[in-house]
Amino acid sequence: MNDPQYGWWLPPQISAHGDDIDLMINIIHWFMLALFVGWSLFIVFCLVRFRERPGHVAVYQPIEARFNRWLEVGVAVAEAAILIAFAMPVWAKVKTLFPINDTNTIIVRVVAEQFKWLFHYPGKDGKFGRTGPEYYADDNPAGLDFDDDDGIDDITVRGMHIPVDTPIIARLVTKDVIHSFKIPVMRITQDVIPGMEIPIWFEARSTGKFQIGCAQLCGLGHYEMKAKFTVESKQDFQRWLDEEHSALGLD
Repeated sequence: MNDPQYGWWLPPQISAHGDDIDLMINIIHWFMLALFVGWSLFIVFCLVRFRERPGHVAVYQPIEARFNRWLEVGVAVAEAAILIAFAMPVWAKVKTLFPINDTNTIIVRVVAEQFKWLFHYPGKDGKFGRTGPEYYADDNPAGLDFDDDDGIDDITVRGMHIPVDTPIIARLVTKDVIHSFKIPVMRITQDVIPGMEIPIWFEARSTGKFQIGCAQLCGLGHYEMKAKFTVESKQDFQRWLDEEHSALGLD
């Protein structure tokens, strides 16, 4: 596996829909740069052109500036074009391609709490055990109902593992305050709201070891809220699942 390479620009991109999101980010940043330079030059021009000097008096009537009016219309049209032609198609693609009926999809329950992430996988039976907020405890961070047989072989870990080229549905819940599930290399940021289970999906195109963070200021220990994110081959992922299952001592 490769080590993460983070530089001054965008982090590595390994997501199936990351190219579209990167295109959006680049377009918006270059557009904002053009606006910043243009407005900065205009401000400098005004400071010089209308500075106080002998024989120069202020004009108190509104100025008819036709060029500025058309310029503002042009900026609004450009912003609308970016929204309609780029942002909305990317959003629609991610939403409509949700792999709920794909038999290869792997579902992971993600539990957020101050200041840790927990990842909950079904066991060999492929079923999640029953969970509920009334079951949360220090020795039961996933909130599993220990009387439910489906949850006996469930796997709970502090680092997320997924196989490459496989759709992943992450069901996000939080035990306390608002958090934000962020995987920079997957171009994913999703708020996690108390009392709600929010599903998202993604698919990795290459293997590696990366990092998960929290993008919402969630308390004094917010900076500590991170977890390892491992994308591996399907064979390595199955080997990892088998090792975690063996560690439960159920065989």
